[in-house]
Amino acid sequence: MRAKSIKGKSTKEIQSALQESMYDGYKPTLAIVFLSVKQDREAISKLLDEKGIQIFGATTAGEFIDGEIEAGSIVILLLNMNSDCFKIEFIETNREAAFEDASKLGITGKETFDKPAFIIATGGVALDGEEIVEGIIHGFSIASSSEGKDVTIFGGKAGDDLALEETFVFTNGKSRNNSLVTLIIDEDKIDVRGIATCGWNAIGTTKTVTKSEGNIVYTVDNKPALDVLLNFLGVEIKQGGDKEIVTFLSSWYYPVQVERENTGPVIRTAMFANRKDRSLIFSGNVPQGSKIKFAMPPDFDS
Repeated sequence: MRAKSIKGKSTKEIQSALQESMYDGYKPTLAIVFLSVKQDREAISKLLDEKGIQIFGATTAGEFIDGEIEAGSIVILLLNMNSDCFKIEFIETNREAAFEDASKLGITGKETFDKPAFIIATGGVALDGEEIVEGIIHGFSIASSSEGKDVTIFGGKAGDDLALEETFVFTNGKSRNNSLVTLIIDEDKIDVRGIATCGWNAIGTTKTVTKSEGNIVYTVDNKPALDVLLNFLGVEIKQGGDKEIVTFLSSWYYPVQVERENTGPVIRTAMFANRKDRSLIFSGNVPQGSKIKFAMPPDFDS
């Protein structure tokens, strides 16, 4: 299997780069596409589809390629993976149905390959990523003949250049907000590995989540969650006129570390603030009773 990466600032540039990459007879079967929400994802999808290339795509907030960070661009990883070794699934969902729909993906993966690996991207800023991961694990377990089998899952949430309004995932002929796109790979044929790292540094004292439901935190140490964050960090919420729920862009730089039993902490970012009930809506589940600390980015100069 060979891989080639291409990038561009427009559909025309991608068309030229794609042609150049295939000039030597290279025939990619799969494209992993990350692009700015400002780019024409339908045109990019059509371009790849016309070449018979299957698409796993998501909008982003910055595009990484060849060790560089792009902005407002299109980056694509082309692979000539055997088509029998992978399958792409696309499901529209919502917050209430995310676990159930992800469970269906887990079942589909196990029915497709004996040892599937899942690479997922979620569109929709309000979808809970942890619910999706747990759903896939649940579905995989249902479809497995024996208990305790591990499953490989990688992925993340789509972005929209930090606007926190609408994020999209897409594949051939489909592009939606509030959806899941999943690349299911036969791990008996393709070795799937990855690494997760976090450089965030915990600051301040440990606090307790005293009231929460899923990814909505109402109180911390019995005080309104929004007020705790505003007072502790001195940041402001985005003004949204008469809107009850507004984006909380400043919190991207001040997430919380959620402590977990028998494993390391997990990072959660407050994406939205409810100005009426003073709650925070996080990127993933924050269980009631959790111990949390605020976090800051690492000081790479020290």
